[in-house]
Amino acid sequence: MLIVVDIGNTNIVIGVYENDTWKYEWRIETHLQPSSESYLSQLESKIAAVSLDVQAIEKVILSSVVPSLTDEIFVLAIQVFEKKPILVDAAIYSYLPIDIPSQSEIGTDLVANAMAAITRFPNQNCVVVDFGTALTFTTVSKEKQILGVAIAPGIKTTVKALFTNAAQLPEVPLIVPESVLGRDTFHAIQAGILIGYEGLVSHLLKRHRAELKEDCVVIATGGLSGVLENLKPEYDLIDRNLTMDGLRIIGELVNMDYLR
Repeated sequence: MLIVVDIGNTNIVIGVYENDTWKYEWRIETHLQPSSESYLSQLESKIAAVSLDVQAIEKVILSSVVPSLTDEIFVLAIQVFEKKPILVDAAIYSYLPIDIPSQSEIGTDLVANAMAAITRFPNQNCVVVDFGTALTFTTVSKEKQILGVAIAPGIKTTVKALFTNAAQLPEVPLIVPESVLGRDTFHAIQAGILIGYEGLVSHLLKRHRAELKEDCVVIATGGLSGVLENLKPEYDLIDRNLTMDGLRIIGELVNMDYLR
């Protein structure tokens, strides 16, 4: 059994991988203020609910894009899972079969996406579109080199920013309207943001293909990867668990006790 802990800006995702499948996936909302006791209580409750056998855990993989929480969750993981996690960071990138630029700057989630992409589609150029707190495009070549990344605000991040900064505008459900001609405030925001994001993603993928000058596989991932229905023809694969799979693959490649 393998445990993956992915600390993101919106959620801490914990995945339990056993017998070639994700057996459980838990999400705990990311907060910078709650104490370790709060996270511990939530995690122990989820473990107890499924009677998870902690003794069967072979490895724990931890990834974080929230530096202020990394040490806290690292210690918590030792306490709960009784294993010292393999921390995914620049110190272990040399063990991976991929060329990673700007190693101290690139997010570990993006590295995980790239690892999952080259494993799923070896010898092909890939672009991973990750619909998370940020909307990211990670391009990895068929030679297993991360060529670059494009980052934009995520869909929910944009909706929240509009809701927070414009007093008269409400937060809206993420449903793509049929028309760009908004007939009320909800419709107007949905048209501007969601149909607008369809154009953003489509245009950036067009630019990626043009700059690569070769065919590429496009993979969509993240919690909102299925929201923009009109973009589905752009993708060769939609896999919400791609990042978790990438972290799992990294953990399986690091076959030693990794000390921080």
